[in-house]
Amino acid sequence: MNSTQVGGKWTEMKGKLKQKWGKLTDNDLTQIEGKYDELVGRLEQHYGYSKEQAEREAKEFYSGCGCH
Repeated sequence: MNSTQVGGKWTEMKGKLKQKWGKLTDNDLTQIEGKYDELVGRLEQHYGYSKEQAEREAKEFYSGCGCH
């Protein structure tokens, strides 16, 4: 899925992100804007995940919502 397609689903994705990772703030979601790398970085920052774990979690999330 390209960035335009993610952008179109972003409102729906934000709600799912907040449900899964409640420590993500509205500011985090604004910064992420559907960008995979931004999500990985925020997961590392807020949850103390290793880069590998954050990438695995983000990939699983994006795959589950048909976004990656």
